[in-house]
Formats: sequence, structure tokens, C-alpha cells
Amino acid sequence: MAQKKSGGSSRNGRESKPKHLGFKKSFGEFVCPGNIIIRQKGNTFYSGLNTSIGKDYTIYSLIFGYIFLKKKNKKRVIYVL
Repeated sequence: MAQKKSGGSSRNGRESKPKHLGFKKSFGEFVCPGNIIIRQKGNTFYSGLNTSIGKDYTIYSLIFGYIFLKKKNKKRVIYVL
């Protein structure tokens, strides 16, 4: 009786995990210090007033306030007031 391995386990296992990028808070929403506003790959949005940017380009709030978006020289800047 001839036998052959199924071969399924050696061909699978290359799918990457989801990165969960995008907006975590919407514009006009109230945020606390340390709240993540957006997770992104590269500088799609730039950090503005009362926000900071992490080493993985995550923009987060530094104060209590509301989120706003402003276009400045073709750059989209997120800030908190």
C-alpha cells in the first residue's frame, strides 16, 4: 500500500499578522494624554500642536483636548486643542 504525506503543513505558514493601522480616534473627538490618534506606515499625517510622533510613526496626544486636522503646504497635520 503506497503512502504519501499530505504536504499541507510545509506549504502553509507564510501569512503575516494584521498590523491594525489607521485612525483610532476621529476628528472632533475628546482625547486624553497618551491616547493614540492614528497608526500609520510612514508620514502620511504629520504631528502638530500638542501631539507627538512615535518611532513607528504613531501620532498620539500630549494633552486633554479635541482632535483637529489642518492642511499646511500640502501636508495633513493633526493637532489637539
